[in-house]
Amino acid sequence: MADGLKNLDLDEMLSNNVLPENESSISALDQKHQWHPYTQMKDFGSHIPVVEAKGSSLILENGNTIIDAISSWWVNTYGHGHPHIQEAIYKQIGKLDHVLFAGFTHPAAIKLADKLLPLLPGNFNRLFFSDNGSTSVEVAMKMALQYFYNKGNKKRRVLLAFENAYHGDTFGAMATGGLGVFNSAFADMLPTVVRIPIPEKGKENEASKALDQIDLEEVCGFIYEPLVQGAAGMQFYEATALNPILKKIKDAGAFLIADEVMTGFGRLETMFASEQTEIKPDIMCLSKGLTAGVLPMGLTVATEEVFRGFYDDDKSKALMHGHSFTANPVGCAAAIAGLELWESDEIQEQRSSLMARQKAFAEKLSAHPIATNIRVKGTLLALDVRSDETSNYNHGLRDELYGYFIENGVLIRPLGNVIYVLPPYTITKAELEKVHQTIINCLDKIQKT
Repeated sequence: MADGLKNLDLDEMLSNNVLPENESSISALDQKHQWHPYTQMKDFGSHIPVVEAKGSSLILENGNTIIDAISSWWVNTYGHGHPHIQEAIYKQIGKLDHVLFAGFTHPAAIKLADKLLPLLPGNFNRLFFSDNGSTSVEVAMKMALQYFYNKGNKKRRVLLAFENAYHGDTFGAMATGGLGVFNSAFADMLPTVVRIPIPEKGKENEASKALDQIDLEEVCGFIYEPLVQGAAGMQFYEATALNPILKKIKDAGAFLIADEVMTGFGRLETMFASEQTEIKPDIMCLSKGLTAGVLPMGLTVATEEVFRGFYDDDKSKALMHGHSFTANPVGCAAAIAGLELWESDEIQEQRSSLMARQKAFAEKLSAHPIATNIRVKGTLLALDVRSDETSNYNHGLRDELYGYFIENGVLIRPLGNVIYVLPPYTITKAELEKVHQTIINCLDKIQKT
């Protein structure tokens, strides 16, 4: 056993929120062995030890609490430790914890399909399970590419995406992304993807002109984050501007792939953002809120037309993709429980209240001198902090903003100089008021410096 861990009594730590006397802290142990995501480990310092979570609160090793204002990377739609989801997981794990999904099936996967499919926009009929958002995108890309390969159409080998997109960190998903900070080290190794600008307000024609320069007869699929580009800095654009782009690509015979990993499960006014577009996708990528943010699971849903491109006497035309934990029954149970909560009056009332309070706060922010580009859609609120520095993911204000929020008991991870709030639907009025006031206080502090 690794040095420093051999004497650690995990049961004692978890039950009493303390460490044995010969260990200094969870953070100290963490620094010995853990390698964290999106982190330059040399200059980061120690990571914050969370020992418990309930509702919108993260409870730390020292007993302090932090309000989770971003749903722990946009996943915990109904907060932490929701009893309905806990009970569903407990019951499922007592019956069937896991079984391979190649050659076998189970009731939880069947029930999830029955509950989810009627909620999806368009004519979806097939579910392909994976492990996370990135892998759901990988599956979608392979579906689009192999569909035309199976049909003998070797010309359609081009994938189309928006500039500055982010669709994940596996190789295919990285290729469709446009953010250099995530993929520049692998730029010469990635599949070729053609990009067009998003049809943001005032620049809709630029996207259309770029599309006109592309031979759409060579495109197999277009992947897009509907209405909001998340990691790009919560960049909003309208469904009315997206519709003509989708129609032109669809009419040319290519598949539309909606990446709803972040936008799905009620984040942007409707259950799925694609409900707000006239032209519906052929393939959708889901994760994050799929299991209410409790367990890792990815899902790529497809129309029957896409599925039929693989349904053949020729075994080589099968979709040769899989994951060890495909359709894990416990994950399916969490997803079913999440959908049951979505159907409840209580959650819909909480969500409606959250949307109204976010909108009201956006109006209040409009009076602040350094709050710019204030935007709100559904449960998501975002703003740019005015700065002389060009906006980017590693903007100089990022660490300062993050540190201020943590010091004041709020978890917000700014995207450069972009502050956003995307909390659980169950966040209380008092908690959200504290989040909003902390943002105001932070802006005031920056303005004075």
